[in-house]
Amino acid sequence: MKNKGYGLFTTIAMIVGVVIGSGIFFKSDNILVATGGNIGLGVIVFCIAAIAIIFGGLAMGELASRTTEPGGVIAYAEMCWDKRIACAFGWFMTFLYYPTLIAVVAYVAGIYLCMLFGINGSFELQILIGLIVIVSLFFINTISARLGGIFQSASTIIKLLPLAIIAFAGLVFGNVDGLSLSNMSEGINSSGWIAAIAPIAFSFDGWTVSTSIGHEVRNSKRNLPRALIISPILILIIYILYFVGISIYLGPETIMALGDEHVYLAARNIFGHFGSKILLTFVVISIIGTVNGLIIGMIRQPYSLAIRGMFPCKDKISKVDEKLYIPVNSAIVGFVISIFWLAIHYITTKLSMMGNSDISEISVAMSYLLYIILYVKVLKFGINKEIKSIFIGIITPILAIIGALIIVFGSMSNNLFWIFMIICFSILCSGFIFWKRQEKSN
Repeated sequence: MKNKGYGLFTTIAMIVGVVIGSGIFFKSDNILVATGGNIGLGVIVFCIAAIAIIFGGLAMGELASRTTEPGGVIAYAEMCWDKRIACAFGWFMTFLYYPTLIAVVAYVAGIYLCMLFGINGSFELQILIGLIVIVSLFFINTISARLGGIFQSASTIIKLLPLAIIAFAGLVFGNVDGLSLSNMSEGINSSGWIAAIAPIAFSFDGWTVSTSIGHEVRNSKRNLPRALIISPILILIIYILYFVGISIYLGPETIMALGDEHVYLAARNIFGHFGSKILLTFVVISIIGTVNGLIIGMIRQPYSLAIRGMFPCKDKISKVDEKLYIPVNSAIVGFVISIFWLAIHYITTKLSMMGNSDISEISVAMSYLLYIILYVKVLKFGINKEIKSIFIGIITPILAIIGALIIVFGSMSNNLFWIFMIICFSILCSGFIFWKRQEKSN
């Protein structure tokens, strides 16, 4: 793929645009439920969960500076360990991680589009709208990588507006008494706050998607590590300001009672009925921008595996359209897998199998478990003095590992955690076995 069309700003926009845009809007109520409505405790948990993304981004940035091979974390796993691990890693990202996130966030887009147009939409209608969003964005990003990149940059700028406005309104007009630390120790001792880690991890997730386009980033050895360092810190600041702002503006009890609809109430209180529609439009664009960023990554996943001989029908899947500079067959495969997981999300949600969670939260936790494999390699580079900086080579990977373990531990409260983990390991084993058979056949 020779056309390098992504610059530093677009890469940062992709990370910020994928991470910010869905989770923070529809997971704030989950976080407050887990912390018993304690805003200060919620902020602390945000900072704890941020360890994984901030130091994980620093560690990934070090790996990104060492290769320009396509595939992102697949390329890093191959460089750090071997092709068997890379294939298993890639199969997990392709068959589980990306498509579950795409399915859930596209469904959330359906929820907020119904709110925007005042439709009392059924769950089935929200899923249908999510399907339309997925179809549309796969089509746009397949016919033009540049068009998809432009939309990503624009949606990132747009999505910061509702966050900034609501955060400002809350901090200026909200009831700051809600930030009292008087019951902080009681909240921490209850241990229920641990459940807040899973929705916060979902809100932070998506930052590694940018590595999938690393080979398409101009001067990627310099720009991609920069993006992986700048973006996580920016995201944490924005998240805390928004979470505190909306929590003290509406009050934790109201947010917990309304669930996902609390965003609309905040917008209506600030701007009135008409103004709330405009703000909600920005929120919808924000969420669709998240789906778009995930799809940009998903389109390239089968391709990244196929060029390494790690995917069935590798000759067809690795073919890049000469006019579009896009692996069209790879995009089609990614689309089919995403639709499959949208159907699974429909079934698990309809039958209330996941409680207050969804299928994406466990795949997010599993991804952090896999990232530890890469962080360990960075630590080895540091121990062997291949990385001169003690902070980057020793402290950073250790904190990244600790952050990843915190997220995995916090996700264990999910109803189907162990069942879904078995599915995750089955996919990993399938990738491992596929490569072993490829080696024998060669």
